[in-house]
Amino acid sequence: MELEGEAYRYLFRVRRARTGGVLSLRNLEDDRIYTYRIENISRRFAVLVLEKSEILRVEPDRFLRMGWCQIDPKNVEKTLPPLNEMGVGELCLIGCEYSQGGLKYDFGRLRRILVNSSQQCGRSVMMKLETAGSLRDFLEMYPEAALLDFSPKVLPCGAPGVKTLVVGCEGGFSEKERSLFDAERIYGLNTPMVLRSESAVCAAASRILLG
Repeated sequence: MELEGEAYRYLFRVRRARTGGVLSLRNLEDDRIYTYRIENISRRFAVLVLEKSEILRVEPDRFLRMGWCQIDPKNVEKTLPPLNEMGVGELCLIGCEYSQGGLKYDFGRLRRILVNSSQQCGRSVMMKLETAGSLRDFLEMYPEAALLDFSPKVLPCGAPGVKTLVVGCEGGFSEKERSLFDAERIYGLNTPMVLRSESAVCAAASRILLG
């Protein structure tokens, strides 16, 4: 098999794979993992020889959907790999009141980032992406959602019962948006620091999925 393009650049320029080495790859369409030996590497492509394939499903122990108020696309791109590696099942980018105006996401690029992340961490099915025009629209789809905000009610490790969690952008949430959630569905993190949006979304995901 010849490997070229984006996958070639990632494996041989970023991960620095070498001739004679072994790669474990997935097609992200089934539960099989394919083991290849690297036979030759040129400047534009690599020749791989299939050695074996086996069914090996790798998935998180529990499901978590994250709603994330839209922030700068570059910061979203940097945060996708850790969220995918921690096992977030779905990520919905929400147009919230304090989100910057005119944000545009290249979903083709975001999916390529997730493909590379899934190949590296061994995940069988990569995180799904979607969008919502507003927080109200998101809650119409997922009325059970909880909110991460400045609350004395600390998000517990494992967070039993929380399968959908919304994290704000840099400006947080407006009072109108907060009023959409009952008090018992609003949580905070146990820190006196003010976290950036991307730090908060990773902290919340790790507390729920890895706690």
